[in-house]
This record gives sequence, structure tokens and C-alpha cells, in this order.
Amino acid sequence: MSAGPRRATVDRHPPVVRGTPPWSRAALPRRVGALPDCQIIGGQRCGNTSRHHYLAAHPDVRAATGKELQFFSLHFGRGTRWYRAHFPPAAPGRRSFEASPYYLFHPGVPARVAATLPEARFVALLRDPVERAYSHYLHTRSYGLEPLNFAEALAAEPGRLAGALVDGPDTPAAHHALRNFSYAARGRYAEQLDRWYAHLPADRLHVIRSEDLYADPAGTYAGVLRFLGLAPYTPAEFARHTRRTDSGPSQLTPALRADLAAGFAPHNARLADLLGWPRTW
Repeated sequence: MSAGPRRATVDRHPPVVRGTPPWSRAALPRRVGALPDCQIIGGQRCGNTSRHHYLAAHPDVRAATGKELQFFSLHFGRGTRWYRAHFPPAAPGRRSFEASPYYLFHPGVPARVAATLPEARFVALLRDPVERAYSHYLHTRSYGLEPLNFAEALAAEPGRLAGALVDGPDTPAAHHALRNFSYAARGRYAEQLDRWYAHLPADRLHVIRSEDLYADPAGTYAGVLRFLGLAPYTPAEFARHTRRTDSGPSQLTPALRADLAAGFAPHNARLADLLGWPRTW
């Protein structure tokens, strides 16, 4: 089930983010683009790749030069000129956006975003936290970063995160742990949304259940377009996009599933109250 290491460091960007063109644009004032109008902020393993494809298909939308720029989480020290170099110039009737799922979870991001993008809007997708946790585990295993089985990894998670956060959430060790080993923590969605609502009004954050996206992609897509003030549009297809496929017997046993569901139950209830949802999962 384990694969050879493919992501050796925290700051290993996709080629389009690592490459020199964005840095070149950042060095030339007239070639730096506008700040984005929208961000897809997470959560991880919740359908963000699909949502990215759907939104980028709209004729009045322009995506950043790469998915997961991670400016507000990993690269905030590079400055807004670096960030703007990944976007096109402003144009009437056009929107630009990026998608970085780590934004929802990292505790420092909401304040940075609120100060930098005072008019932007944000879309969050939330998946059944039990399914999300196991999908996250498989994702980390696929990069060769997780030597433990799922039950062991869940048991080790609190200690891993606490140890990595001793010097704050922005050290390489903290980013490594928060991104890779936060299987259960990322499913406590109400805690994360509380941090965001502390810095921006609720009407600038559109929250969707991933299950609704998959069950009714056209309807949820139309809701996002209305939220962003974009004209109705229907993509050629609503394919489901993912960068990982499952293989081998599942480690999410009925007993472990039940334990996780019981642990998430109070957090799901808090989320329903926060968003006014009749149900979560």
C-alpha cells in the first residue's frame, strides 16, 4: 500500500508555481495581475479539484497559473507581488480565483486573507469527516510519508500535531504535520469556520457539502455562480476529478468507522447550528 516518497519536503511546489515566469512577472510592475476575486479554501480531500475544474470552465472566470498556490499558508513572506504574478490583469465582468485547500485549516490564514482581500468571496467544501479522514490518510500514504496503519495514525495524531506546533503554526515542522497528519483535526469543521467568521462576514463564505456537489453538481455549481455574481453557465460535463485512486483492502473497519463517527458527532452538531443546516452527515 505504501509508495516510494514523492514529496520529500513541505515546500515542493507544482511546476507551474515553481517556474520562473511568475517570478519574472513579479519583477515587472506592468505585468503583475490583479488580486483574485474568489478562493476555494478547502477542506482537503473534499472535492476541491472538481470544483476548481467546474469554476475554471466558466467563460468569465480565469484561474490562477496553478492550483494550490498556498500563498497565505506557506508563502506569505514572498509578498503580494509574487501572489499577483499568478493572476491575469483585472478586466470588466471577469473574475479570477485560486484553490488552496490548506487555507481552511491553517490558523493564520483567515487574518491574512481578510487584510489582503477585503472584497473577495470564498467557497468551502465539507465532506463526511470520517470518509475525509481516511481519504486523507490514503493520500499521505501514497506519498510515502505515513508508516503507520490508519488506527495507529489516528492514535498518534494528537501527539504529532502538538509536538510540531511547539514553535507556532508556520515552521516547516508545523506545516508538515498540519498538512499530512491532521486526519481527524481537519474534520472538526466548526472550529475552522469559527476562525474564518472572526475575520469576515458570513455572507462572503459559501459552504457546500461535498456529497451535494457529487449528487447534484449542476445545482451546486449554479449556487456558486449566484454567490459569485456570475452569469448562469453549464460546463460540457461534470466529471469527478481526483488525484488518487484506492487500492487494497480498506483499513476503515466498521468498528473504527463507528468510533470516528461518535467522536465527530458533537462537532457535526456544532456545525449544523453554525450554518443553520438541518443535517450534516
